[in-house]
Amino acid sequence: MEHREVASINLARLLREGGTARAAGVVREAFRVGEERFPLEGEATWKVAVSAVGGDEYWLSGEVEGVVLMECRRCLKPTPTPIHAHFQHLLRYQQGLSEVVFHEEAEEEYYAFGEPDLNLLPFLTEAFVTEMPYTVLCQEGCKGLCPVCGADRNLVDCGHEPEVHHPFLGLKDLLPEL
Repeated sequence: MEHREVASINLARLLREGGTARAAGVVREAFRVGEERFPLEGEATWKVAVSAVGGDEYWLSGEVEGVVLMECRRCLKPTPTPIHAHFQHLLRYQQGLSEVVFHEEAEEEYYAFGEPDLNLLPFLTEAFVTEMPYTVLCQEGCKGLCPVCGADRNLVDCGHEPEVHHPFLGLKDLLPEL
């Protein structure tokens, strides 16, 4: 199976004859969701299979794997984070439909499509981004940024001490003998 950069699969033969169609490829540089950009270290690889399940229904299953660069939650350093996501979706062919449309009816969800060339990038992006952790640390003991001068405490000792905020700190002057 040849890897390609175009994240689509042609389902013309599948629509006529049934069976299963397979494709694989790569996503380079980044995944994008609206204005948000999720940069990759290297490239993410993907593979999918679309199988006819009867009538105008098809089953899309696949996986996408890569390393995204996320900001460390303490020091903001780009941190390589491996992601491996699997996805499955029910598809319905509706001739003449110009774009893929998500439908949710009762307890059934499916994507309707009308063109033989199915753009896989939205499916790949959703699976990849959904699998990303909310935050990451560059290392377990990351010291973060200094709140006074902004220096990366993992690289330099700026000499600033963090302020200790304790809810009972104001009471220390009330009872000096304790």
